Amino acid sequence: LMAEIEPLMMRVEEARARRLGLAAAEKAAALHDFAQGFLPLYSQRKEQAGALDFDDLIQKARDLLSDSAVAEWVLYRLDGGIDHILVDEAQDTSPAQWDVVDRLAREFTAGEGARGEIERTIFVVGDKKQSIYSFQGADPDGFDRMQVEFGTRIRAVGGNLQDLSLEHSFRSSAAVLQVVDQVFDGRDGGGFHLGGRHVAFKSDLPGRVDLWPVVPPVEAEPDGPWTDPVDRLGAQHHSVRLAEEVAGQIRHMIDTETLDDGDGGRRRVRPGDVMILVQRRSDLFAEIIRACKAADLPIAGADRLKVGAELAVRDLAALLRFLDTPEDDLSLAAALKSPLFGWGEQALFDLAHGREGPYLWQALRDRAAEFPDTMAILTDLRNQSDFLRPYDLIERILVRHNGRGRLLARLGTEAEDGINALLSQALGYERSEIPSLTGFLIWMETDDLEIKRQMSASGDLIRVMTVHGSKGLEAPIVILPDTAKRQPRAETGIVKVEGCPVWTTAADQRPPALTQAQASDAAKREEENQRLLYVAMTRAEQWLIVAAAGKLDDKEGRSWYQQIDTALGALGAARTPMPGGDGKRFSHGDWSGAAQADAPASRPEQVDLPEYFHVPTPAVPERRERLNPSDLGGAKALPGIDGLDEESAKARGTAVHLLLEHLPMVASEAWEDRARALLPDLATEARADILAEARGVLTAPDLAHIFGPDTLAEVAISGHLNGHEMPGVIDRLIVTPHKVLAVDFKSNATIPQTPEQVPEGFLRQMGAYAALLAAIYPDRPVEMAILWTRTAELMCLPHDLVNAALGRAGLLDV
Repeated sequence: LMAEIEPLMMRVEEARARRLGLAAAEKAAALHDFAQGFLPLYSQRKEQAGALDFDDLIQKARDLLSDSAVAEWVLYRLDGGIDHILVDEAQDTSPAQWDVVDRLAREFTAGEGARGEIERTIFVVGDKKQSIYSFQGADPDGFDRMQVEFGTRIRAVGGNLQDLSLEHSFRSSAAVLQVVDQVFDGRDGGGFHLGGRHVAFKSDLPGRVDLWPVVPPVEAEPDGPWTDPVDRLGAQHHSVRLAEEVAGQIRHMIDTETLDDGDGGRRRVRPGDVMILVQRRSDLFAEIIRACKAADLPIAGADRLKVGAELAVRDLAALLRFLDTPEDDLSLAAALKSPLFGWGEQALFDLAHGREGPYLWQALRDRAAEFPDTMAILTDLRNQSDFLRPYDLIERILVRHNGRGRLLARLGTEAEDGINALLSQALGYERSEIPSLTGFLIWMETDDLEIKRQMSASGDLIRVMTVHGSKGLEAPIVILPDTAKRQPRAETGIVKVEGCPVWTTAADQRPPALTQAQASDAAKREEENQRLLYVAMTRAEQWLIVAAAGKLDDKEGRSWYQQIDTALGALGAARTPMPGGDGKRFSHGDWSGAAQADAPASRPEQVDLPEYFHVPTPAVPERRERLNPSDLGGAKALPGIDGLDEESAKARGTAVHLLLEHLPMVASEAWEDRARALLPDLATEARADILAEARGVLTAPDLAHIFGPDTLAEVAISGHLNGHEMPGVIDRLIVTPHKVLAVDFKSNATIPQTPEQVPEGFLRQMGAYAALLAAIYPDRPVEMAILWTRTAELMCLPHDLVNAALGRAGLLDV
């Protein structure tokens, strides 16, 4: 059958490219159908929000200079005010940006604009070897293309385009530059030129390049107990070991190594001299930060952070979610486990396990006495959450309840960036929305805010960042620990075929045109990876350290480590002991000089503070229990039969006190009407009985001086006894220049015959009043008396008697 099958196979082979092309075209059509619906909607949403992104600004500027209706007028107006155009970092300029520059510069070489009295210039500065931002649209080839374009125009009007190359490096030592040149020797394309060499401006600056031995990879550890964290690397993982070697070497350099101080001497290495660069923020990135902190090295933390992913922000967000929805058990549990409250796993389990109600908050509230500190914070915040704006509520957590101090103590000072960014988010939200807690939480969850820390101003701290983030920075010592095998950057899924965006297909299902476009993109990515290596190496001024952990690339010379290893071998680098074993070192200059005294410039400026800043804050006195003079213990009545229960007796006494307070202020003829107004709920007989008792007191001739016009009724008094706050109310107070008399009304049915028979509780109460009044009136004697309303009898209490009772209450030394 082969004679018949062979032609069929040939037809299938011939049709394969067309079949794959048709499938790719259908997939590309689906992409364009989606874009046709999505892009207008996206533009509409931006327009409704009044928002423009960076690409919009470039596009609108280009459109303004291209629109035939207004372009000539705009260019005419701009032409009168532009004499010079400077394009900096031109290797990172996108095609759309070049279009704007091109249109602005056209008048320089057209008509009178090219031949005016003022000399007009175009100055373009760039280095294609440092073009590493293709993901932002950077096009290094556009540099050469525009150079040709401008040269043609300028020569057409009699001018001259000067092409100058700067071979000198004003940053790095000769040793670093020789290794860089050797790594890229023989490479052409991607911004590198055959035979290109650097010249060290600081030719006498000592320099060295170290290559550490590779930390061999470890096999994946078998599954451990289910309670172990699943996102933490094992202690023997190669990334962990390399991170610890890096931290140990930094500590060694700070303790023993020296650097050139720029004036011909040597100085000790400082933490701020070290910059660690990685290709991506991987596990190694996090482990290096962890290892440096564990070694007590001053480190600035990560160069970029996502606000919503920061642990401190997540802890605060959990607490805010609970305040917004108390039934959110998970958020409450997360907040309790956070540094804000510091609960342990066992405490949380004990609270949650076996609780009677469905909600964790209910269980916590039922056991409030066991967790007074936690309950005090949560109760205060819940009482305020409906009234405070989100910013004020977060500030209350951070300041009043020491949330900031707790978070920084646990998470380190770098957590402060996330906390401050969250506060900025809250202010931004309040400027544009109604400041509700629910709205802010939704807004915060949908806003993927990322902040970039200014690592160039990190002080005397170790800096850890990606190579992309280090552009424009430098350091005396640069460590490259992430130089092993790296998976190529994932394809975006979109590739341009003859300028048209297409949705790519699987590798074995690509038509020739798509395969070619994909290969071209891969080649550009590899060229950019080489430029990234160039940028990383040239950040070092004096000392470059290269390390790796894990597997190297199967293809010889593919990984950064292998390329630098080959270059050092060609330069004859010496075998030298390094962390982890023998490595290679290529050195230049004298590194043996003794260090001079530490430069004072590295120390922060000293400020003379006023003396009170050096005086420790006095300890807050312990706040003791608040006591009431009438609740100091002891009996309140003598044995006897009154016919009233305790509550009824208290109610009757209160009514008598009320009449004795108000009736002296009105004529006796109006007492009955006033009693009816003051005691409307009492029966007529009961009210008449109480009025008769009050009348007997008020009409007694020997008690007239107690209710005179110069006396004080219901006098509020407050003070401290033996550290206790003591507020009270004295029924009647008579203050004269010679003495102070305090009278307390008692409506007991059984009246003591002598002061010594007065119930203990009354004696303690009067003793407290005497002590408080003595503090107020230290210049005159204080007398205490009880007015028994049943018999209209005034009983004076001896000073020693009430003081002794107060001593028995533990409030006075006797």
